[in-house]
Amino acid sequence: MGGWSAEREVSLTSGAGIAEALESLGHRVTRIDMDRDVAARLAEARPDLVFNALHGTPGEDGSIQGLLDIMGLRYTHSGLATSVIAIDKVLTKQALVPQGVPMPGGRIVASEELYAGDPLTRPYVLKPVNEGSSVGVAIVTNEGNYGNPISRDATGPWQEFDELLAEPYIRGRELTTAVLGQTALGVTELRPKSGWYDYDAKYTDGLTDHIFPAPVPGEITDACKAIALQAHRLLGCKGCSRSDFRWDDERGVDGLFLLEVNTQPGMTPLSLVPEQARHIGMSYPALVQAIVDEAMRGEALT
Repeated sequence: MGGWSAEREVSLTSGAGIAEALESLGHRVTRIDMDRDVAARLAEARPDLVFNALHGTPGEDGSIQGLLDIMGLRYTHSGLATSVIAIDKVLTKQALVPQGVPMPGGRIVASEELYAGDPLTRPYVLKPVNEGSSVGVAIVTNEGNYGNPISRDATGPWQEFDELLAEPYIRGRELTTAVLGQTALGVTELRPKSGWYDYDAKYTDGLTDHIFPAPVPGEITDACKAIALQAHRLLGCKGCSRSDFRWDDERGVDGLFLLEVNTQPGMTPLSLVPEQARHIGMSYPALVQAIVDEAMRGEALT
C-alpha cells in the first residue's frame, strides 16, 4: 500500500482497511508502505500472498506485477499485461472498441498544441493517458476559465503532462459497475453536490451522493453490467474491477459510454466496490476474503 503516486493517501486508507479485515479473519498480515526497497522487504516477509492495495503507478501499471512475477509471489488483482493495458486509456480503447464496447472517441494531443487552439469542439475533456481517480482531468467549456485558446498560465494538466487524451464531453449522468470474479454486482449513480466527480468528490465524505441501485431504466442497468463484465473478461482482469460510465439520458442505451476500467479499485470507506458488495449482502471482510481466495486458487471466481 502507499507508494509514491498521486493516489498515495487513498492507497494507505485502502490498505489499512484491508489489513484490518484480513486480521479479523485470522490471517497474519505484514503491512508494507512501498518504497524503493520493496523487493527486499517482500523477500524478508516471505508472504503466501501479496494483497495489492496500490493505486496509480507503479502499483497499477504492471510495474509491481512484473516484480512479483519475477519473485514468484502470488498476488491479488490483475496481472502484468492486463495492468499495462487497462491503465493506459488509449490501449484500453484499442483493446475494447473493436470488440463492440462503446467508448468515447478522441485523440492524443501534445500539451503545447492547446495553446494554439482547441483539438476538439468545446465542450471536451482533457485527461492524462495513464492516471486514475480523475487525477489531472479538465473539462474545457466555452464558459471555462482556462482561456480560448487555453492560456499557458492557466492551471491544468497541460502544465504537468507533455501529452493528454482529448475526448468529447458526454453530458448526462455518472454511473459505475463493480465486477467481482465473473459477477457484475450492480450499478451506482454518482451525484456530486457541486461541480463534477473529481478527485475531491470521490474521496471527501459528504461531497457526492451514491445511489444504489441507480434510478435508471432496466435496459441501462443491464447494459452497464454486461459491458463491465465484457470489459473485465476482454482485458483479462482478475479479482475485482470497476467500470465507469457516462450516460446521456436523452439518448437511451445509445448514450451509454464506458470511460475506463479500474483494475485496482479503491477499498476505502467511501469506495464503490465495497459499497456495492455490501448492498448485495457481502461484508467488507467477506469481499476481501473472496479476492484472496481467487488469487490463491489462481483461477477466476465463478
